[in-house]
Amino acid sequence: MPDNYDPSLFERPSVTVDVVIFSLVADDLRVLLVKREAPPFAGMWALPGTFVRLDESLADTAVRALTNKTGVRDVYTEQLYTFGQPDRDPRTRVITVAYFALIPYDSVVQQTEGETTEWFSLTQLPDLAFDHAEILAYALTRLRYKLEYTAVGFQLLPDVFTLSELQKAYEIILDEKLDKRNFRRKILTADILEETGEKKKEGEGRPAKLYRYRKDAIAEVKTRRLFP
Repeated sequence: MPDNYDPSLFERPSVTVDVVIFSLVADDLRVLLVKREAPPFAGMWALPGTFVRLDESLADTAVRALTNKTGVRDVYTEQLYTFGQPDRDPRTRVITVAYFALIPYDSVVQQTEGETTEWFSLTQLPDLAFDHAEILAYALTRLRYKLEYTAVGFQLLPDVFTLSELQKAYEIILDEKLDKRNFRRKILTADILEETGEKKKEGEGRPAKLYRYRKDAIAEVKTRRLFP
């Protein structure tokens, strides 16, 4: 940087992080929203977010916002996109870096006191503040795309699951019905699961095998499509 650089000559926009938090709740893909208490957009729903502190990274800001709203920290997060339209916030110039997070619903242990939060179905969303509808749509597209070539879908499941539960999760996220035989063939051929040796009773049929995701399969999945 030149010695004569004067930062006071340049306007400084504020920077925020907004987090799209997805979870599977009662066979439905839902997103966590926060009801705004103060202007702008008082009374409207918005994505959880916060301003970036001078002493923290963007990733740390995302984790802080996530933890404040859900009580969990060690979950899948990914930087999504930067949204910077000049008029996106009526208060001042605000650039937001969006993240999305995937959380097993049974791991959510708390929510921030004094704030109204709610898990909304993606089919029954309210009007959202700022440009958060655009951010949410972008996150959903990214999530669906990543299902094809990563094991990201497992982040929404408990540690152990049946193949039926896994297929159901994929169908919910993709919003489409999948052929049972074809799905099982592809997921087992991918060699990213391991049997736990235990079974779970499902309906009237025989108990179903329980599986877990092979942690050592991460690099393997990155090199090829999970569902070619």
